[in-house]
Amino acid sequence: MTASKSERLMNLVIMLLVARSPVTKDRIRDVIEGYQGSTPDAFEKMFERDKAELRALGIPLELAAIDKFFDDELGYRIARDSFELPELDLEPDELAVLGLAARVWEHAGLAATTSQALVKLRAAGYDVDREALDVLQPRVVADDPAFDTVLAFTTSRTPITFAYKRPADSTSTRRHLEPWAVVTSRERWYVVGLDTDRREPRMFRLSRIVGEVEKNGAPGSFVVPAGTDIRALTSNLTPSRPTQEATVLAHQGRAVLLRRRATRVEFGVPGPDGTTSWDRLVVPMYSTWDFAGDIASHLGEVVAEAPAELREHVLARLTSVAGESA
Repeated sequence: MTASKSERLMNLVIMLLVARSPVTKDRIRDVIEGYQGSTPDAFEKMFERDKAELRALGIPLELAAIDKFFDDELGYRIARDSFELPELDLEPDELAVLGLAARVWEHAGLAATTSQALVKLRAAGYDVDREALDVLQPRVVADDPAFDTVLAFTTSRTPITFAYKRPADSTSTRRHLEPWAVVTSRERWYVVGLDTDRREPRMFRLSRIVGEVEKNGAPGSFVVPAGTDIRALTSNLTPSRPTQEATVLAHQGRAVLLRRRATRVEFGVPGPDGTTSWDRLVVPMYSTWDFAGDIASHLGEVVAEAPAELREHVLARLTSVAGESA
């Protein structure tokens, strides 16, 4: 998927989520860069392809009447309840989180830039605090190299093959998959689809894919079985693991996302710099290695206290980053 196309899809999703009423195709064509200036035929083709790709990703676009009392003019919207989003009556910190998500999307490869989306939020009447976005933005982003390739093969319905290695395995194994959707679960990216070796649905974490993802068939050579509920399937395939707790120190006013996840907070505790401008957070986690990545991304603004294994993993991640940048 090209950067311009990714940006167009992202801006389209945000526009339709923010809009309080359905948006006409003419309005979409006028506002979204990539559609602007296209001929009617070219716009129709692009828009139809984009709708198909978004639906393949589990984003439900619906046609609805612009005016509930008249059905002579139709527009597009995204059903927020189906998309698992709350009503967009957003507080400043929630807008900041949305802005952070836009920046993380940029680093993950979904969009080259999402500044247009933030401009549209302001145009819709929301006040965006750009300084808050700068405070929230992680300094080190650990994205999944396989994301773009897997997403492109998923939307084109192309079978894939890849090497996959779980933490407990000493070597990787070759997997063959008909990718149905790219999804998130427990803040990680996964591809879910039909494992053609086992002939049953499976889900694979993108960060555990080793090396290149290769096509294993022709585009359009499979279809997702009718009636497949990707959301329910993802829930069923997600392994049930006991939740652990981590104790971390965070600079006051920083690490907002970790604070939202914390079950307990102790304010004004001594930190590694000898000052009391730190808070102690107790945060649930599923994996010490994955959570170490979250801590390392804040580069000194968050410090791991316990368990000892978490501290070791944070040190290993920071050492790795320092080695790559040397």
